[in-house]
Amino acid sequence: MFWIPASAGMTRCECVGRKNFFEELNMKLPVIGNAKRYTGLYVVDFGGHSAVGFTALEVAELLESEKFADIKVFRIHHARPDGTMELVGVPNATFELEAGMFFYAGDEAAARNDFKHLTDIAVTSAAPSRAKVHLARLSDNEFVTALIYPAEYDDQFSRWLLENNYMTDGAADGGTAAVQRYYDAPKDILDQRQLFAADSFEQLYGEELLAATRRVMVR
Repeated sequence: MFWIPASAGMTRCECVGRKNFFEELNMKLPVIGNAKRYTGLYVVDFGGHSAVGFTALEVAELLESEKFADIKVFRIHHARPDGTMELVGVPNATFELEAGMFFYAGDEAAARNDFKHLTDIAVTSAAPSRAKVHLARLSDNEFVTALIYPAEYDDQFSRWLLENNYMTDGAADGGTAAVQRYYDAPKDILDQRQLFAADSFEQLYGEELLAATRRVMVR
């Protein structure tokens, strides 16, 4: 994690916890007002300058362009009222992956209860991003409720489930490799739902997004 004072001009960040990730990272960051609203958004280092306030979907679109293949991406883990930001480096490949959480049950009734509980939560508490939920039969005595979402939202989904007290009685699994194992496994999908986020920001696309890469404050 990086503790970065958000001040005008060049700022020096101190690497905390991962000393070999970057010994020094100098980035041009603006003075940030209303810092709290930027938590969960992204800082992108374009080399010559940095920009604050991209959403995950916008970063994913940038990375689809060869022009931005080498950008460095950081998630704003926490932004303090004094303008200090705690940034977490995010590998670019993360934006091409899916992650998931898988909740297993030994009978269909228990699995359906797990599935209903999860989808009911999404009615009253919007998911952090778009996601899909499957109820699947893996065998006569093994069922799973699968929650699959863009990998860059892994921390947010963990927090979302904890905040909503989602618990099951069976085994659980998660991660990007678990998603591939689920896709590869023989199964019957018994039910499925799409979850949608309550977007706090209007997404930028195309020319608007390209213009935002030339600003220090995206929004």
